[in-house]
Amino acid sequence: MVEKIKNWVSRFYLGLIILFLYAPILVLIVLSFNSSRSRVKWGGFTFDWYVRLFSNRQISEALTTTLLLAFVSALIATIIGVLSALGIHAMRQRNYQLVMAFTHIPMVNADIVTGIALMLWFVHFIPLGFGSVLLAHVTFNIPYVILSVMPKIRQMNVSLYEAARDLGANAVYGFFKVIFPQLTNGIVSGFFMAFTMSMDDFVITYFTKGPGVNTLSTMIYGEIRKGIKPEMYALSTIIFVFVFAILLVVNYIPQKKGKVVKERGLR
Repeated sequence: MVEKIKNWVSRFYLGLIILFLYAPILVLIVLSFNSSRSRVKWGGFTFDWYVRLFSNRQISEALTTTLLLAFVSALIATIIGVLSALGIHAMRQRNYQLVMAFTHIPMVNADIVTGIALMLWFVHFIPLGFGSVLLAHVTFNIPYVILSVMPKIRQMNVSLYEAARDLGANAVYGFFKVIFPQLTNGIVSGFFMAFTMSMDDFVITYFTKGPGVNTLSTMIYGEIRKGIKPEMYALSTIIFVFVFAILLVVNYIPQKKGKVVKERGLR
């Protein structure tokens, strides 16, 4: 009896956590189909906000800038992060610990401190604009890539690379044919982590962007006083459904492959 009560309490507690996490998203999805602009009054079911979303030039430009910024910054940060992780791994223990300590600073530092520091730095060297925002995003994305790749480097079998070199492979060929395949999971994880952090960032973008440059986060912040357009509810719903679908596919495919391998093994 006591065990059943504990199970019920644990499930109830888990249900509350899930409710508090996803209730705001469910409300946002419902509002994206509400024909009324009011957030407290239901005016009927409609797809008008989705139709207007694709004809809204301001939102389209902000979305394009956000996706381009996230992709380019994540790509550059991934390349630099992978090379940095390999270099850090080759350091002596004392230097390794020191560099890793500095690597953690951008992650635990307050965004507003990083944003203001980068703004003051850029003002003296380059004009604020898309380029300054891109450099800022690359800067705070690199530590996430390094920390995603480092565990894979520790698990890497270095003997394979040394054997490839002994058999005549040059450094570049050995890297892409021996080292890179072993780091693929960490590199992909680091890229998507950087991409997500770039899309989600507001504070650093706000301080380092110039006039005429708007991402989704800065555009929404500018509309708060006037009221957020219902088209943003529709866009947020599309992004949520897209991400949710990707997570389902990513989690479903490995399970399916595992079942196929087990069935073949039993045969």
